[in-house]
This record gives sequence, C-alpha cells and structure tokens, in this order.
Amino acid sequence: MTFTYKNKGVCSRSTEIELNPDHTIASVKVEGGCNGNLKGISQLLVGMKAEDAIARMQGTVCGSKSTSCPDQIAHALQAALEQL
Repeated sequence: MTFTYKNKGVCSRSTEIELNPDHTIASVKVEGGCNGNLKGISQLLVGMKAEDAIARMQGTVCGSKSTSCPDQIAHALQAALEQL
C-alpha cells in the first residue's frame, strides 16, 4: 500500500510511504527538506517494522520547532497503518 502524507511545520512538503501487508516499510520518499539526510533516513527504514520506526522517531524536534522531518515520517507511518 502506498500512502502520501502532507507534512506540517517542517521544510519538507510531503512523505510518501509504501508499506507491506506485514507492516514492514518497503520505501519512504520525502519531498523537500534536507535531501541527503532524508535519503539516508529513508534507506535505513526499509525493511523495518513501521511500529518500530514510529517508536524511534516520534517526538524528535528540529531546533526550536515542535516537530522535525523524522517526526513527520513517524506521523506518516502512523496514518498509513491506520489505512491498512
């Protein structure tokens, strides 16, 4: 299943998640933001259970912001799981 999430409060605009039926992450693509860092994070997430990735990234902040791109990926993963 592919799911697109509109990011909020960060430089990146959206996150596209592809989840397998067993909740493992097949791919993550983030539009905008810090290109190299987000590509690296996306590659590290492939094969990981969505629930584990959420637990690791949820609540991460960026500077004085109350969120971050990893936090937004966690929100996208949570929303995708709700759609499964």
